[in-house]
Amino acid sequence: MTKLSVNINKIATLRNSRGGDAPNVVQFAKDAQRFGAEGITVHPRPDERHIRYQDVYDLKPVVTTEFNIEGNPIPKFIDMVLKVKPTQVTLVPDAEDAITSNAGWDTIKHKDFLIDIIKEFKNNDIRTSIFVDPDLHQIEGAKETGTERIELYTESYAHQFSLGNKEGIKPYMECAGLANTLGLGINAGHDLSLNNIKYFKENITGLLEVSIGHALISESLYLGAKNVIKMYLDKLK
Repeated sequence: MTKLSVNINKIATLRNSRGGDAPNVVQFAKDAQRFGAEGITVHPRPDERHIRYQDVYDLKPVVTTEFNIEGNPIPKFIDMVLKVKPTQVTLVPDAEDAITSNAGWDTIKHKDFLIDIIKEFKNNDIRTSIFVDPDLHQIEGAKETGTERIELYTESYAHQFSLGNKEGIKPYMECAGLANTLGLGINAGHDLSLNNIKYFKENITGLLEVSIGHALISESLYLGAKNVIKMYLDKLK
């Protein structure tokens, strides 16, 4: 069964919009796990416009499942990850002004940089995943960095699926096949939703984990977080 990690960035966005502490991100993480989530994901950005660095420290004691911290490995981020020691760190090449993640790593161009970063995390017993586009060359490049996993950037799949084009899954199937051959674990995330997650899961061999935030939180406005998390877990069986 593929694990569901709930990205709680949007809970922090809602909290920050009012300046108080409601909704409380720590409580939501506790509740998400109580409802069945098998992991909690956060993605702090340098401007802290949603998840704050302090949130990450506050969450550490209450995440009893898998704790996944995503982000661009700038010095401040690296320092935080080494202090918190999450289950997994997912490296994402975000520009500081990006609204959301919009591209995977060029694992060939940035090979040496990634090797150094990943080595440091591995020396601290932190599993590493690299955010990558569905490109076979980038999967091969990821293997050379020493990472244990990749996270497939699924925006193009989700877009094509919304247009009724199920052929958009093919590059992901090819990349998953290569990753499995190379011994890389496979995660996935970005624009996955209740509408498209089942088809993705059914066609990606060896899918270990999905990280879902925006869609899950949006769907929860209508259906409730407890119901939505259960619905995802059912589709990921």
